[in-house]
Amino acid sequence: MTWQQHTDEYLVQRIGKGDMQALAELVRRHQQRALQLAFRSLHDWHLAEDVVQEAFLRVNRAAPKYKPEAQFSTWFYRIIVNLCMDELRRLQRRAKASVASLVDDVSSVDMPEHAQVKAELKQAVHEALNQLNERERLAVILHRFEGQSHEQIAEIMQASVSAVESLLVRAYRKLRRALATFSNNSENKSQEPRQSGV
Repeated sequence: MTWQQHTDEYLVQRIGKGDMQALAELVRRHQQRALQLAFRSLHDWHLAEDVVQEAFLRVNRAAPKYKPEAQFSTWFYRIIVNLCMDELRRLQRRAKASVASLVDDVSSVDMPEHAQVKAELKQAVHEALNQLNERERLAVILHRFEGQSHEQIAEIMQASVSAVESLLVRAYRKLRRALATFSNNSENKSQEPRQSGV
C-alpha cells in the first residue's frame, strides 16, 4: 500500500512513531490549502509560510499523543487559525491587516465593466472587510473560501455552531451594507444628467 492510499489519521499515527515519510506525505497533501488559509487571514506570504511551518511542527510534536476524535483537517485548521489569530494580535498595533486578496475574490456580484465602477466597488468591499473583527473575518474565510460547514468552523474555532452562525450573519450583513451603499451611489450617479460636449 502506498502512502497516498492511507488516511491522514493513519499518517499522524505513523508520524508519532517517528516516520518522516508519513510527515512528508501529510505536508504534500495539506501544505497548499494551509498556505491559502493562512494567507487569506494574514495577507502576507512570508507570515503565512511561517505559520504553516509552525503548524506542521506542532503536528509533529503532538503526533505521539494524537487521538483521532475529529478529522485531521479539522484539527489542523484549528492549529492554523489559532496561529493566525496570535499573529494578527501581534501585528495589530503595527498596521491594519490588508484585505486586498479577499476583495479580489468578491466577484460574484454582476457589475458593469467600467473601470471606475469596479474601483469603487473594490473600495466599498475593502472598507467593509476592514470593519470585521478577527473572528468574523476568519469565519468568512473558512465559510466562503474554504467551503467549511458551520459545524466544521465551530470545531476549528472552538466555538458553538450558533456562535459561528452569529459571526457569519454579522459579517455578511456588513458586506451587504457596503454593497448596498455602493449600489445606491452608483444608481444616483447614473441618474445625474450628463453634460454633452458641443
